[in-house]
Amino acid sequence: MTAVGYAVLFAGGVVAGVIGGLLGTGGCVIMLPMARFGFGFSPVMAVGTTITAVIFTASSGAIKHLRLGNVDRKTVPWVAAFGVIGVILGSFVFGYLMPYGSLIDLIVGLAFIGLALRMLYEGFFLKEMPAREGEVLPGKRSNKGLLGTVIGFLTGIIGLGGGYALVPSFIYFFNAPVKIAIGTSMASFISMAVVGSGFKIYQGVVDIPAGIIMGIGAAIGAFFGAGLVPKIRASTLKALFGILFLYVSLKYILRFFGIHI
Repeated sequence: MTAVGYAVLFAGGVVAGVIGGLLGTGGCVIMLPMARFGFGFSPVMAVGTTITAVIFTASSGAIKHLRLGNVDRKTVPWVAAFGVIGVILGSFVFGYLMPYGSLIDLIVGLAFIGLALRMLYEGFFLKEMPAREGEVLPGKRSNKGLLGTVIGFLTGIIGLGGGYALVPSFIYFFNAPVKIAIGTSMASFISMAVVGSGFKIYQGVVDIPAGIIMGIGAAIGAFFGAGLVPKIRASTLKALFGILFLYVSLKYILRFFGIHI
């Protein structure tokens, strides 16, 4: 990749970080399709490079939320430890799927449909409720460990997991305050991203310079995106990006059938 290409990749990472900071979903949901379709990465290379970039955004976000007191320190070890187990299992499955890049496209596309439908529903139909207060994430440790395993397993296969899956799971399944869900998610996901990236590097499906540059850009963008949250209606953002992610999901799924949109 040329110097111009890396500069564009860095700028794309910044944009992904801003959007991730605004939505609380992390930059991976933007970086993955950006790497796949914007830069022509193969399905496996896009997954591996994205999970490597996410290490930077999860780490910077976790530090910020730790300082703000938005992390349930008792929940993180359980979710992180069982999440690593899930990532290891998912990475072995990913190894078997590597020769079938189109199948990985299909799996990622199906994952994006879930995200798109959730955002469209919350953006157009769900009334915004007063923010729930609290400093801990309720629920049994065993259930949190189970959730970590499931999310880690998915992360090992498709490179998504942190804000994309953990945040809504904490909110809807454990009735957690939003700020605690986001902060705890980022802190819990660091170990999953590190282990997942390590496996992908070993499997030879990571463009390391691209992952680092994209990750640094996303970490910078996330800082500014988080600052814009109070200025923009969350429902408007979710509706707009719900439409975007629906298009992305269809692009992935139709690619599996040989249709390019």
